[in-house]
Amino acid sequence: MKKDHTSPAAFPKAEIGREMKGSDAVVECLIREGVDVIFAYPGGASQELHQSLARTDKIRTILPRHEQGGSFAAEGYARATGKVGVCMATSGPGATNLVSAIADAYMDSIPLVAITGQVYSKYIGKMAFQETDFYGMTLPIVKHSYLVMDVHELPRVFKEAFYLARSGRPGPVIIDLPKDVQQAKFQPVFPATVEFRNPYATATQTATDEQLKEVLALIADAKRPVLYAGGGIISSDAHADLKAFAEMTNVPVATTLMGLGGFPESHPLSMQWFGMHGSAYGNWAVDQCDLLLCVGARFDDRITGDTHKFAAHAKIVHIDIDASEHNKNKRVLLPIVSDIKPALSRLNQLAAANKFKAPDTAAWHAQIAKWKQEQPFKYDESKHIVPQEAVATLYELTKGDAIITTGVGQHQMWAAQFYRFNEPRRYISSLGLGAMGFGYPAALGAKVACPDKQVIDIDGDGSFMMNIQELATAHIEKIAAKAMILNNQHLGMVVQWEDRFYGSVRGNTILGDESNVGSPENLGGLYPDFVKIAEGFGVKGRRVHRKSELKAAIQEMLDHDGPYVLDVIVPYTEHVLPMIPAGKTVKDMILK
Repeated sequence: MKKDHTSPAAFPKAEIGREMKGSDAVVECLIREGVDVIFAYPGGASQELHQSLARTDKIRTILPRHEQGGSFAAEGYARATGKVGVCMATSGPGATNLVSAIADAYMDSIPLVAITGQVYSKYIGKMAFQETDFYGMTLPIVKHSYLVMDVHELPRVFKEAFYLARSGRPGPVIIDLPKDVQQAKFQPVFPATVEFRNPYATATQTATDEQLKEVLALIADAKRPVLYAGGGIISSDAHADLKAFAEMTNVPVATTLMGLGGFPESHPLSMQWFGMHGSAYGNWAVDQCDLLLCVGARFDDRITGDTHKFAAHAKIVHIDIDASEHNKNKRVLLPIVSDIKPALSRLNQLAAANKFKAPDTAAWHAQIAKWKQEQPFKYDESKHIVPQEAVATLYELTKGDAIITTGVGQHQMWAAQFYRFNEPRRYISSLGLGAMGFGYPAALGAKVACPDKQVIDIDGDGSFMMNIQELATAHIEKIAAKAMILNNQHLGMVVQWEDRFYGSVRGNTILGDESNVGSPENLGGLYPDFVKIAEGFGVKGRRVHRKSELKAAIQEMLDHDGPYVLDVIVPYTEHVLPMIPAGKTVKDMILK
């Protein structure tokens, strides 16, 4: 018999509310889920929701200047806190402008709830004004979708949506709300808990002691072990457990970009991050290890290159909460379905109880130390400011105590290489999707979440232009997020590929006037003038091109009490190195 989800009897511990409109019930649901901020752009199909938000002082509603900016900001909030980020848009084009952030959250496992207005129920499927099938078009990029056709379903749907977004492997959930559902009056029944027909929806799997003892036995026999740690370490809040485990077993750690800060990069066991542009020593260690312990990562192509030759001589253990990731990209010896935190915590308990003795890996550690000395992240000095120098100087002046967001491209990699991360949720970047325009909106969300932290978007001129309108949001909402643009007048990463693989033929990668390309030596050709644009939005800006002025300019940015744009003019000729070409192996690594 089908369960009636609209009656109080369906939820024994439910609370029955006063009569209200559907839109007011939505706001009440958000308050009950602990939402304190929503990034929302209004329109005809979501106006009822905005009216309801205007009647509460418990939720801050931030108006972005583009729906994509708002949804990236919600992601920045979620990535900085681990809480569910919330964004909202109207139907049709408003909703479709959220798609990039929803896909981004799906790829990077970020908890996000996207609420969209929809046309009146009677018009659905009739190509009404500003109608799109948002439920259907987002199915491949969400954990779950809801189209609410009955106002009585709202409390249950919102309870389920937030649970699904934050539980298990986190991800995005959308809730599409027809306008008549928002307007309808009813007496809501707010459930205290949620229940699913599929029992696996709420089950939290943990590794068995037998599986974990097998892991410890593999470590005891290893001569060249490596821990490969991904974003699951951060999602599961398992960074302290990982550090304890690495120290107990004396196993060196290489993270993914998603895992940056999940293991302190200043730690002697850290090999920083590895993959296409990661540390040479991290890549060499993974290539030559005899045991690879993968925790909370997914063997994506930017890590593995040619999967057949990735860690080809290693026994591989893969601990992940998502069983679908096991043996998907890389066959492994021991797949374990488990939340990372309880798995690592129990590993530490079992190791201590059984007086685990770390294997003799002195020769392995000596080899890694030699690689670190021979091939650190480095750059050549120049008479001009180079991008790596700007990032290193920012690190020096902030002493590593800042949240760094990025756009996508060369600057994204240099930020990861030359800004050291010792804590989780300090490097916020679009990694699986690689969405340009992510950096500054994400910085707004992170700054709203962490108002007492310095939040700096390290961006490229190409990426920054894609959501430059959010400077208005920063000014009006008094959000003191900073942007340091590494301005080379080109789409730098694509130019790098052109230089390496396409004979330096420029295929629409110059952002300014091709007959008068701006550079540190041709300031008159710089386009556009980011300082003037910032000032037009009421935001303080400064341009710097002399090495002698770099440190003072960055310090001025940091000391400013509002949003700030620092335009750092750099040459376009710099390449991100090391580089393992796509689909290749460590043997093909480019070092110079």
